[in-house]
Amino acid sequence: MQTAVIGDARSDHPVILPMEFTELEAWRRRHPNHTYWCGHELGGCGGRLMDRLYHDKVCHFAHVAGGPTCGRAATGESSADHLFIKRGLRDLLSKHGQRGDVRTHDLGSGPGGAVDLHLPAAGRRLRFQLAPLDYQGWRHAGAALGEDIDDVDWLFGTEGPLTREILARNGYSLRFRLETDGGERRVHIGAQARNEPVNWTPLDECELRSDGLWTPAVEEIRASPPRPQPAGFPLAGGLVFAFDHEAPIPDDSPFSTGGRRLVMADVKPIGSPVIRAVLSLPADTGLPPDRHVFRAPDHSRLLVREDGGWAIRVDRYLRLNSMDAARTGLGRIPPEPQKVPPPAPVPQAGTAVTKSVKAQASRAVDRPRESSEPGALSWGKAVVRAREILTASAAQGRTLRWSALASQLGNPYWARSESFRTGFLAEVDSPLREGKPVLSALLGEEGGALPCLPAVLERLGMDGVAGISVGSPAMRRWTERERERAFAAHAEPLRVMPRRPELRQVDDTLTPMKKPKAVPVVSSGRARQGGRDEPTGVRAPNSTAEQRRKVREAIDRVQRKMFVLGSGFPASKRAHQTVRRARVWLELATPGGAIPANPSKLQRHALRTNTPGLLAELSLAAEDLAAVKAKFF
Repeated sequence: MQTAVIGDARSDHPVILPMEFTELEAWRRRHPNHTYWCGHELGGCGGRLMDRLYHDKVCHFAHVAGGPTCGRAATGESSADHLFIKRGLRDLLSKHGQRGDVRTHDLGSGPGGAVDLHLPAAGRRLRFQLAPLDYQGWRHAGAALGEDIDDVDWLFGTEGPLTREILARNGYSLRFRLETDGGERRVHIGAQARNEPVNWTPLDECELRSDGLWTPAVEEIRASPPRPQPAGFPLAGGLVFAFDHEAPIPDDSPFSTGGRRLVMADVKPIGSPVIRAVLSLPADTGLPPDRHVFRAPDHSRLLVREDGGWAIRVDRYLRLNSMDAARTGLGRIPPEPQKVPPPAPVPQAGTAVTKSVKAQASRAVDRPRESSEPGALSWGKAVVRAREILTASAAQGRTLRWSALASQLGNPYWARSESFRTGFLAEVDSPLREGKPVLSALLGEEGGALPCLPAVLERLGMDGVAGISVGSPAMRRWTERERERAFAAHAEPLRVMPRRPELRQVDDTLTPMKKPKAVPVVSSGRARQGGRDEPTGVRAPNSTAEQRRKVREAIDRVQRKMFVLGSGFPASKRAHQTVRRARVWLELATPGGAIPANPSKLQRHALRTNTPGLLAELSLAAEDLAAVKAKFF
């Protein structure tokens, strides 16, 4: 063994025997009267030791013959480190004339588990941790040490999870190490800031102050302590928020860190109510006006502290348009500026009215004059209000009569001409975009579309509308599909919105000079029997609007699960086939659709399928996809 205590078995004065014979000879000459013991403070038997000098191997201590049986486990150079630390702290107290208590502790693996320095005048304790320690043990030990003092400084001998934990919490950590110097082990104190190397100072050059152990590196760190980084958890699903610039944020907020700025906001996580929260944003981000609503698409984190404080870290965000902002409940749709139509040119007396003047006159919108009635809406406000009403109707999956819309707008909108309706609805749906359903398609009478809908679409610039009447099969199919798009776009949660179909001129718009060819069709009853029939014009399978809505919703559920799972599973392939059959059924069940004389295989299958059976197939497909996801994901 390499370590012992000097004097007697209960001594805490440690020594390391020099390993080289020349160094041991010099040691003997300097300390001829030393006696060495396998001391109790080292976990030894208390027996006497003698030094053994060798020229051909390492010099070491050995028990004197006839002593007790020794079960000491640690015998190397570091086995007496706790005693060298204890002696160094006592010398430091004596050097600076301070009062303190130094004790060693047995933490279950021997008497050298830890060394404590208690400074009663400063209300502080220094813990030198030598034995291994996990997070839970550290928390319990910190609570026990802090019962009668104000603060505890932890010093660890090796780097590990706990040193990194303290570094993340406090912005710095304290370390210690011992180096062999002859028969001594010299203690050094290290201080480490975040992203910096450890700065070491010998213990005898340190000072004990009211704020604990001092070294030049510790003084520099404590003069401008780095603010610790709070713990964070990723937020799934995203969130929307609106700034509140007038709400104050404390300057000493624990979430105020370098390169970040704090601002108060009203926050709505997806699927949760609105809450007030502190947002941590990049410092170089210019704050937009607080009247807008924003969405944090990804990488948002919930920052928390053990004292219960919390904030939300957002690195980037996107502004929502007015309609999406209104749906969140955090914003309102700003009123559009009132558009005043330019006056129609008045032809000079005696001159012919030009073609362009006639065109302008034909396109002129029959706008109401500003009403002096209390509560009457201006043109711009009426357009905005109509969008809100139609959007709410789409979110509920229902259509609306023009009379119901006009009654909510009030005078002077409830009874107007056809040209007024055309111009008004064209402005409601302007501009025409693929990703924006035409809300005017939701308006109708007795289940059909408004008579002015083709004129509205032509005013919006849609191709292929000229000459198509509102009662034509093409317009009926287009209206049905556009209503599906509106229901999907404004549903909660959002559904997959199908593409807008092309509006093509069909047989009822052909000129009377050419006789249209008869398209043979098979009645639905004969098709179910597999036979043929003469052309009768019988329409595709009977179904109600409610049945078609349920089928559309079931298709949407299956498609969402297919999108999440992918196409590499047999269940996905079966679900794809079921969705194809259901879509064919919808096409045939749409009002105005006819059954061809020679239906395809998918069409024959759709004709043989009733609504409950189709819904059962879609439900089974959704269950199969869910089972595969639960098994593999």
